[in-house]
Amino acid sequence: MKKIAILGSTGSIGTQTLDVVRENGDIEVVSLAAGSNTELLEKQVREFHPKVVCVYQKERAADLKERLKDKTVKIVTGMDGLIEAACIPEAEIVVTAVVGMIGIRPTIAAIEAGKDIALANKETLVTAGHLIIPLAKEKGIRILPVDSEHSAIFQSLQGNAGNKIQKILLTASGGPFRGKKQEDLLNVKVEDALKHPNWSMGRKITIDSSTMINKGLEVIEAKWLFDVSVDEIQVVVQPQSVIHSMVEYEDGSVIAQLGTPDMKLPIQYALYYPERRYLPGDRLDFWSLSHLDFEKPDLDTFYGLALAYEAGREGGSMPTVLNAANELAVSMFLDRQITYLEIVEIIEDCMKAHKKIENPSLEQILMTEQETYERIRSRR
Repeated sequence: MKKIAILGSTGSIGTQTLDVVRENGDIEVVSLAAGSNTELLEKQVREFHPKVVCVYQKERAADLKERLKDKTVKIVTGMDGLIEAACIPEAEIVVTAVVGMIGIRPTIAAIEAGKDIALANKETLVTAGHLIIPLAKEKGIRILPVDSEHSAIFQSLQGNAGNKIQKILLTASGGPFRGKKQEDLLNVKVEDALKHPNWSMGRKITIDSSTMINKGLEVIEAKWLFDVSVDEIQVVVQPQSVIHSMVEYEDGSVIAQLGTPDMKLPIQYALYYPERRYLPGDRLDFWSLSHLDFEKPDLDTFYGLALAYEAGREGGSMPTVLNAANELAVSMFLDRQITYLEIVEIIEDCMKAHKKIENPSLEQILMTEQETYERIRSRR
């Protein structure tokens, strides 16, 4: 039995990871962690029988303890609890699917404990890639990408060790506002931005997809995962979400990974790599697939993508500012406190005001996050 820990088990990636566990039957879930959804977490504990379960929000832990008073599972809470769930001795691989920068500390702790990482928390590498990638190499652990695009790149690299990459072609659906101009987005409501044309995802990442900030974060993540510069990563809009990403080699060959938009495929590939297993679900039908479209991203309308490239080139603490400003701005938009276009305006303001730290420590990264939050809150 393969033994895994899942951080973020009640979210989109977490629940789909558990779908993969159900389907295969040879994975044991030894720990679960979630933010506050104790109702779903209780059901998961009763079905999968983990040894440790973390509720990040301390005030929700008492509720879970009451729900599970007939079980012997250990219930922990807060950041210490998240780290305990990540470092449980039995786990071989940790699925990091929590949203936001709270994923950094447990990911580092899991690497130091010798766990392989199935990475679905892109903020970890965006803000702390310069710390995590060297640590992973030092400890000899594997970071296996779960994002569909990074999994596609990873799959396109198989069998090509030592061959020079010319560039990475990172695909994007374009989101619900593809083809729109800025003036068309003046009155965008939360409900409009949550209508992704192809993918079923969590609320935060769906908003990020609509602004294309998500693609910018993925550019920075790919820089660290695949040891390339951000200028060797070209974003290509592929509206059908059939080609999940591509790699161009120095001889001009382009290798792509194609498939239906189903997150269970990259999740399963990460859990069983290098083995491929049967996965139920729809298959691409090339007889009915009449065409594939490709477009250049509109960096005037989706200016957040340009800001992400800028942050990626700058490096240091600037990607932390990009990420932190986006996290809080998206939360405020979802709470209807700001307009849609203010999301990117806030990010740009924070980046312009920031004095970059060249090689930030973990403490400096977390300090930069808090300073960014404080700047945004002082605007209100």
